[in-house]
Amino acid sequence: MTLHYRALPDLTGVDLGPLPASSAFPVWGEAASIHSHRHLPQPAALLPALKGDYALVVKRLLDIALASVALVLAAPVLVLLALALWAESGNPFYSQLRLGKDGRLFRMYKLRTMVPGAQARLQEYLDRDPALRAEWELTQKLKNDPRITPVGRLLRKTSMDELPQLVNVLLGDMSLVGPRPMLPEQMPLYLNPPAYLGLRPGITGL
Repeated sequence: MTLHYRALPDLTGVDLGPLPASSAFPVWGEAASIHSHRHLPQPAALLPALKGDYALVVKRLLDIALASVALVLAAPVLVLLALALWAESGNPFYSQLRLGKDGRLFRMYKLRTMVPGAQARLQEYLDRDPALRAEWELTQKLKNDPRITPVGRLLRKTSMDELPQLVNVLLGDMSLVGPRPMLPEQMPLYLNPPAYLGLRPGITGL
């Protein structure tokens, strides 16, 4: 069953469809509706609209201003984290193709949290362990992912691996506030892909 909730204001007020998540996903604000999707509880965001070209311009200017300040403040931390990751597993940065506004592909930047060759290792783990394969096919995630490094686990717990996405905000690929950008292969899992693709994806996931 799918829980809909009202999240932070964005520029459009649309039902975004189910967000892939566990049944433990917190529900904030007004519950809007419940429906079933592949027997998996998944919340969907219903965002109230701030309409008009003025709102679009103001939001973009706020994104640029806040992301610029945040990037300057985070720069020393980013340098230290990059050095720690370089010492642990090599290249500290990672990029992945994601779907942006209007379906445009862009490279989303993150601090690397997994071992090198993570995709090949994932296939090995899934081939060896049917339970892991079932978990992956259901949620596209592993609760105890063996590919995550010790430093990477800390970064994920604190969400500091997302800091490089401030660059994506400055480039216009993302916004500070918005739904998380989906992988192209995950599109069939979403109830209403056009609604997602009509929005600029964000760091917050709201």
